[in-house]
Amino acid sequence: MTTPEPPSQQPSEPAHADRVFRSSLGIAGGVILLVLAALLGGDSLFRGEGRVPWITLAGLVLVVPLIVAFTIRPAVFANDERLRIRNPFRTIVLPWGSVADLRAGYSSEVFTQDGDKYQLWAIPVSLRQRKRAARNAARASQDDPHGRSSVTADVTDTKARVAPTDQTVADLRELAERLGGRPEAQGAPQIRWAYEILAPAAAGLVLLVVLSVTG
Repeated sequence: MTTPEPPSQQPSEPAHADRVFRSSLGIAGGVILLVLAALLGGDSLFRGEGRVPWITLAGLVLVVPLIVAFTIRPAVFANDERLRIRNPFRTIVLPWGSVADLRAGYSSEVFTQDGDKYQLWAIPVSLRQRKRAARNAARASQDDPHGRSSVTADVTDTKARVAPTDQTVADLRELAERLGGRPEAQGAPQIRWAYEILAPAAAGLVLLVVLSVTG
C-alpha cells in the first residue's frame, strides 16, 4: 500500500471523489461474450487438431481485447476539476473549462471550446427509454393541464419523465457550467490511446494473417 506524501509534496487532489457513469447492460453483455469466447475457444485449444489451436489462439488474442474495449472498458469519470472519458480505444481528459457543451441526440457527445467532439460510449442513448419518458411526461401533463406539481409528486415521479441518459447528460452539463470557471478546472484536453487494448488486438490480427498466408 502506498504511503501518502507530505502535504508539501503531495499533488493536489479533487475535493470530491469521481462520479462514475457506466453502462450496466454493456458490462453484462461483455461478461457473457467473454464467457462464450472462453468456452468455445478453450474447447478448440485443447481438442483441436493441426492448425486449429493456433488459429483459435490468434482469434482469442484479437477478439477478447475488442470485447473488453466495447463493453467493459467504457466509463465516464467526473469530479470538481475535469471530465475523464474512457472510450474503447482512447481516454480523453477534459478540464471543465475546456468543455463547451454536452448533448444527447442519437449518441451522447461532449463538445470542447476548440470545436472538437467526443462520444461518451459509457452513456448510450436508448430511444425506448426516451419514448417511455415522453409518455410519462404526456400522462403527467394530462393529469395536470396547468403543469402544477401535485402534493404527492416526488423526485422519482419527476425523473420518470426524463430518460436516464438525458438526465445524466443534463447533470454533466450542469457540472460543466458550474465548475468551468474555477482555476483548478482550466487546461487543455489530453488524449491517450489505449495501447493495452490495441497492442494485443494487433498481435492477434498479425498472427491470423500469418497463419492464413502460410496455410
